[in-house]
Amino acid sequence: MALDRRRLLHSGAAALGAVAVSGAVSPSAAARAGAPGSPPGTAHAAGKGSITSAVYPDVGPGTAFLDHEALLGDLPEAEWYEANIPFVDLPDAAIRDTYYYRWRVIKHALKYTGSQDGWILSEFLGPVGYSAPHGGIVAAAAHHIREARWLRDYRYLDDYVGYWLRGSGSGPKPATDNLNKNTTDWAHQYSFWIADAVMARASTDGRWDHALGLLDVLERQWERWAPQFDDTVGLYWQTPVWDAMEYTASSYQSDDPYHGGDGFRPTLNAYQYGDAKAIAALLRRRGQRGDAAKADRYDERARALRTNQERWLWDEEGKFYKHVMRDGNPQRHKIADREEIGFVPWYFHMAPAENAAAWAQLGDPDGFLAPFGLTTVERRSPWFMHQALDGCCRWNGPSWPFATSQTLTALANLLIDYPAQSYVDRTGYYTALRAYALTHRKNGQPYVAEAHHPDEDRWIYDGRGHSEDYNHSTFNDLVLSGLLGIRSQPDATVTVAPLVPQDWDHFAVENLPYHGHNLSVVFDRTGRHYGHGTGLTVWLDGGQIHRQADLKPVTLTIGNAVQQILPHEVDDLANVDQTGYPLARASYTFPLDSPAKAIDGQDLHIDTPSSRWTNYGSPNAGDRLTVDFGVPTPVSDLRIAFYDDGGGVRTPDTFELEYLDEGGSWHPLPGQERTPQVPSRGTLNRIRLRSAVTTTTLRLTATRTAGGAVGVTAWQSWRTQDPRLTLAIGTPSDGLVSVEPGKAVRIAATVTAEAATVVTATPELLVPTGWKAVPTRRTRPTALAAGRTLRTLWLVTAPTDLPRDVPQPLRLLVSSRGRGKQQFTSSVVVRAQAD
Repeated sequence: MALDRRRLLHSGAAALGAVAVSGAVSPSAAARAGAPGSPPGTAHAAGKGSITSAVYPDVGPGTAFLDHEALLGDLPEAEWYEANIPFVDLPDAAIRDTYYYRWRVIKHALKYTGSQDGWILSEFLGPVGYSAPHGGIVAAAAHHIREARWLRDYRYLDDYVGYWLRGSGSGPKPATDNLNKNTTDWAHQYSFWIADAVMARASTDGRWDHALGLLDVLERQWERWAPQFDDTVGLYWQTPVWDAMEYTASSYQSDDPYHGGDGFRPTLNAYQYGDAKAIAALLRRRGQRGDAAKADRYDERARALRTNQERWLWDEEGKFYKHVMRDGNPQRHKIADREEIGFVPWYFHMAPAENAAAWAQLGDPDGFLAPFGLTTVERRSPWFMHQALDGCCRWNGPSWPFATSQTLTALANLLIDYPAQSYVDRTGYYTALRAYALTHRKNGQPYVAEAHHPDEDRWIYDGRGHSEDYNHSTFNDLVLSGLLGIRSQPDATVTVAPLVPQDWDHFAVENLPYHGHNLSVVFDRTGRHYGHGTGLTVWLDGGQIHRQADLKPVTLTIGNAVQQILPHEVDDLANVDQTGYPLARASYTFPLDSPAKAIDGQDLHIDTPSSRWTNYGSPNAGDRLTVDFGVPTPVSDLRIAFYDDGGGVRTPDTFELEYLDEGGSWHPLPGQERTPQVPSRGTLNRIRLRSAVTTTTLRLTATRTAGGAVGVTAWQSWRTQDPRLTLAIGTPSDGLVSVEPGKAVRIAATVTAEAATVVTATPELLVPTGWKAVPTRRTRPTALAAGRTLRTLWLVTAPTDLPRDVPQPLRLLVSSRGRGKQQFTSSVVVRAQAD
C-alpha cells in the first residue's frame, strides 16, 4: 500500500480529510440529510411512541442442520453473525476456522460515520494519513464489496458503495505526491474496480434497482480514468504504488523503487475492462432509450482493451502478462519477471482460453508456489524478497492477501467458467486456499496482518494497534464462490460448481442470503454425516429443490428475488473523527484508552491500544461515561457493547443510564426496556424507551458487584429517518453558520418530499442550551406531495457570552408518519459559530 505506513504512523500523520456532504450537493449549498441507499422503511422508528424496529435483519425460513453456536465459538455478539452470515461446515478445520474469523474481520471493519455517509468498511482499525474522509481507503474497496455481498444486511454496502460514488469518498483530494499526484479525487487515489463489484453484488442479492440507480456515477467513475489512457498504445498506465504496490520487482527496475516507474500493467487495464463489461450489462438491463447503443460502445472499449493488452502485455515466450515501462521504453519491452498481477485478467474473464499456460506457474517451485499463501513475484526473479525483510512494505515476494485474493478469484473463474486445461485443477485451488488459510494465525490464534513470509509461519508486516484484523483482501468470498462453488447469476438462477477435493465426504453451506432467499447446499457422500440423504442436496427457504449423486456443476432456478425492506437508521452518538460534538468524557480513563472511542462508530473487541474506553486502574468506587450531544437530541433506542478481556476488565453486573434535564439535573431514563435484562458477556445491550426523551447529555454508570474495571467498545443512540424526506439547512461556502452573540440571525431550512405519496411533516429547530430559535411563522404539521418542499425561516440568537471560533451544533428535527402507526424522526445537524 502506498506510503511508508510506519513512518506515517509514528510521525502522527493520521489526519482525516475534509468531510464532504453525501450526494451531489456541495457543502456550500446546504447541509442535508436523506437516505443514502435504496428506499427502506417498513419498521417503526424512533419517535414519541414505542420503538419496534429490529436490531438485526430477519433470517427468514431456512434449514437448521448445523450447530451455529459451536461454529461461532466465543465471537462477541453472536446474534449479529446469526442474522447476517452464511454458515459453513468443512472437513478442513484451518479453512473453516479462518472463515468464521474473517467474518469477525468484516464486523470490526464496519464503521458508522454519521448520517451523511452512513457505513463504510475500513482497511485499518484506525485512519492513517493517506486515507479519505472517515478513514476510507479505496485500494481494497472492491475486495470489501465482494466479501460483504454475502451479508444479509444490505445497508452496509448500500452506504459504502454510495460513499465512494456519491459521498465523501468521491470528493476532492490534493493532487500531491503522497496522495497520488495523478488524480484529484479519493475514489481514484488507487486503482479500483467498482462496477464489476457492484455487478457481482447485485447478482448475489438480486437488488437490481439499487445497482441500476448507480449507473450515472459508475460511468463517471470509469471515464475519470481517461487522463491515464495512452492513445498510442490503447492502454491505461499506472504508477505501481497507486496499484497499492510499492517496492515491486518492476519498481526496482526504475529510478524510483518506492513509487515504481509508470507503466502499462495488467491491473488497471483489467479493472477498466471488467468495469466496462459490467456497465454494459447494467445498461442493457435498464433498457432505457439509448442504453443499448451506449452498452455497445462500452463493449467495444472493452474489446479494444483486451486486444491491446494481448498485443503489448502478453509475453508469448514467457506465457504471462507483464509490466511494460511507459517512459524510456520506445520499443515497449516487457520486464523479464513474472509478477502475481499477471493472473488478474482471469479475474474479469478478460484473458483468452489459449493463455491458460500462465497457470503452470502457480504450482511451480520456481514460480509462485509457497507453503504460506502465494508469492508476489516468481522465485526465479532476482528481485524475489529483495530487501523484503528490511521493513514494510515490499511486494516483491512476500505473501500478500490482497493479491492472493485476486489470484484465487481468477483461478476459480478459470476452473469453472473456462474450457478444461491441463495446467491446474481443483487440487491446485484447494492447495493455494489452504496455504492462504494457514497464514491466518499468530501465536496460535486467528489473525491477519499486512503481509506474511511465504516460507515461514510469521507475519512480517505487522504493527501493534495498526495491522490487527487488516481488512485488505477477501477470504470468505473465495470459500463461498470458489471452494463451495456458489456462483451468483444475474437471472433467477444459481449455479453450484464446487471445487472441493474429490476425497471430501461432506461439506455444507447453510442459509446463504441469495436473491432474498435462503440457500443451503449440503454434500454427504454416505448420508451419515448430516443425516439428510446422500450426495449433493440443495434447499431453498427450507424446502428441498434438488438432489444429485455427484459434484458436477448444476444450475437451478430459484425464482424471483424477494426483498426484505430494512429501515434507514441513524446513530446520533457517532463521532467518527472525534472532534466537536458529540463529546465523550469520563470521570476516569485508563491512559491507553479514550472516552471518544466509545462513540467512534466502531465496535472492536480486540486488545489494541485505544480501541475502547475503560476505567482500568481507577481509584474511584465507580466511574461515569458521559456524552454531550451539544444540542437537544431525541433518545429512544440505545445500544451498548461492553468490553470484556477476560482479565482485568469484565462485563458489568449492572448499569445505570441517566439524562440531563433543562435545569441541569440528572434523572434516570424513564420507561427502559432492556434486552438482555442483565448484561451478559459478548451480548449487545439494547435499551428501548417507551417514550422518547429529548436531552443534551447522557450518562452511563456501569459497575461490578465485587468491584473491578469495566469498559465500553460502542455506545449508540439510534433513530429511524424517513426515507421519503430530504432535510437541509442553508449554510455559506465554508459550511459554518455565522452568528453574532446576542443578535438574531436568519437561518433557512427546507424539508422536501421525495416519495410518490403524501408525507405529513412537522419541523423543529433545536439549539444549544442558552440559545433561542423562533420561527418567523408558526410551524405545524404540513402535508407534502411528492417533489414539494416545505421552507421555514428561523430567528436564531446565540448567548452574549458565546466563545468565538468554537462551533456549536444546530439540529433540524422533523417528525413524520408512515403507514399505520409508523413514526419517523428525521434530523440534520449543522455547525454555527461566532466569528
